[in-house]
Amino acid sequence: MIILGMDPGTERVGYGIIQSSGGNAALVMAGVLEVPHNGDKAEVLEAIHAGIAKLCKEHRPDVFAIEKLFFSKNRKTALAVAEARGVMLMAAREAGIPIQEYSPNEVKLAVTGYGGADKKAVLKMVRLILQAPELEVIDDASDALAIALAAGQNLGQKGS
Repeated sequence: MIILGMDPGTERVGYGIIQSSGGNAALVMAGVLEVPHNGDKAEVLEAIHAGIAKLCKEHRPDVFAIEKLFFSKNRKTALAVAEARGVMLMAAREAGIPIQEYSPNEVKLAVTGYGGADKKAVLKMVRLILQAPELEVIDDASDALAIALAAGQNLGQKGS
């Protein structure tokens, strides 16, 4: 099963693609979508949609896993991320890909065993689980891989 994990954002959108089978996971690819930084919100959302659509078309994931929006003290940031999430969900829906959503704590718990783990611990466990000690990605991409791994673990348990 191919799982596309997404870490929503407005300036950087992390993605991670894994192949999950029989409790094992392998890295396909990870990175950050190119998003314009010109202040044009519509252009940013359009770029996010196009990037997700391209990933879906090229990799044909079986599952689209995305982080749920968590409460933010900064309402402006929370609203912008909510808009970006909406565009991402729409792109997955248009591609006919089932969507799984996970809270940040659910992702951290699934990957590290501790819901309050920091980003360094998440990256360390992502490298260990994917047997990719050389993996060098920014937080957004490692978080997206962690989201994909959480989905793989969750779907594997449901399939048992």
